[in-house]
Amino acid sequence: MEKFVEWLNDIIWSQYLVYLCLATGLFYSLLTRFLQVRHMKEMIKQMFQGKSSEAGISSFQALSLALSGRVGTGNIAGVATAIAYGGPGAVFWMWLIAFVGAGSAFVEAALAQVYKTKQDGQFRGGPAYYIEKGLKMKWYAVLFAIVTVLATGVLLPGVQANSIAAGMENAFGISPTITGIGIAVLLGAIIFGGVKRIARAAELIVPFMALGYIIVALFIVFANITELPHVLSLIFRSAFGMDAAFGGILGAAISWGVKRGIYSNEAGQGTAPHAAAAAEVSHPAKQGLVQAFSVYVDTWFVCSATAFMILITGMYNVTPEGKAPIVQTLGDVEPGPIFTQKAVETVFPGFGAPFVAVALFFFAFTTIMAYYYMAETNLAYITRRMKASWPQYALKVAILGVVFYGCVKTAKLAWALGDIGVGSMAWLNIIAILLLTKPALKVLKDFEEQKKAGKDPVFDPVKLGITGADFWEKEYPTSHAKAVNED
Repeated sequence: MEKFVEWLNDIIWSQYLVYLCLATGLFYSLLTRFLQVRHMKEMIKQMFQGKSSEAGISSFQALSLALSGRVGTGNIAGVATAIAYGGPGAVFWMWLIAFVGAGSAFVEAALAQVYKTKQDGQFRGGPAYYIEKGLKMKWYAVLFAIVTVLATGVLLPGVQANSIAAGMENAFGISPTITGIGIAVLLGAIIFGGVKRIARAAELIVPFMALGYIIVALFIVFANITELPHVLSLIFRSAFGMDAAFGGILGAAISWGVKRGIYSNEAGQGTAPHAAAAAEVSHPAKQGLVQAFSVYVDTWFVCSATAFMILITGMYNVTPEGKAPIVQTLGDVEPGPIFTQKAVETVFPGFGAPFVAVALFFFAFTTIMAYYYMAETNLAYITRRMKASWPQYALKVAILGVVFYGCVKTAKLAWALGDIGVGSMAWLNIIAILLLTKPALKVLKDFEEQKKAGKDPVFDPVKLGITGADFWEKEYPTSHAKAVNED
């Protein structure tokens, strides 16, 4: 069984998925004339524009909820692994894939808004919804929803919780059982409050954890500021095979940088659209731009914080697969959080383990929150014809049980099965958004034309010839008129 799962995982997360994500991002960057550059100012502006309503959450809450899924343990362990196997040059390729991936992130988020629906008094949307409404392929939508519920609701939350428990035991000597109970209680208090409480928790936790992590990184950088020009030079020279030490591993630098960048920022993988659909905005492109910016936050800010801490202190190893070690500063250790831990301890002795444990707690806990929301949204899609609410409660209880079990015991098989689920989501979603390119481009063009005319863009799918956007066609005109009258 384990060998079969590993074989299937290797196929799904093969180089073909990496190439597909990269090509899709480049495709949309070219088609949109690099909106990620042209609309940078608009991205930042739109983060703080949308307000929450009875049915939806604010643009900033949607950004925070999406970031809670994007920013996870991969921002610590993933960056260390990229450097360990691809050298410092891998960091540049992580930056590049984030830039290109912002195009895909815009498209999937905008589509989630176009085809969202109001269900049980709140906005729901995501790949399952735009696959059914936009492509008229219900079987495809149901397949995506089932895969997502299994991956994000059953398999992955436990292994994320295990990272927290291991960190807490290592740094503070806290029993995994105690950690498991604590996480389950805290998570339960949030998820039983519904999407609004999840969004509020993300809005409070995500900026705090990201800023706190970046501030510590800045301390490390400033303590070694004389090394910064050398580190920047090393990253760029290594990225193009021009460094004497790392020149021979250019292929590994590109491969690991792109692979870990895609795994971390999740652009195009179908995870962020769930949060994007929940936002209360007047035009889909507004949330598309906000979600494009979230890719930058994940990679350019948080992943870069890890990379600079590790590289500027020299606390890393580089051993390309199948080759002799090039750098072995830390001796024989597995690439992962220990790189960051050692880097922090060069400036703050004894603070490395607690810092990494706390960072892992926030990164992994918010990821579990995001996983639950994705699973709930897809379960709501599958059961939307049912009047009973028990499936939602069953999912809540199940994820709390999975989280507790994951703290006290985890299996490599769960990681592999979860990766298969997320990888399958990526394949299914990228194919879907490529097939829905035409309406996505219409949305962007309409937004730009209205902005050019000095208007606050309002979406009208009928005028654009977009079918299946039932909420915008039937419900939004009434709710928008009501909101205008109230103002």
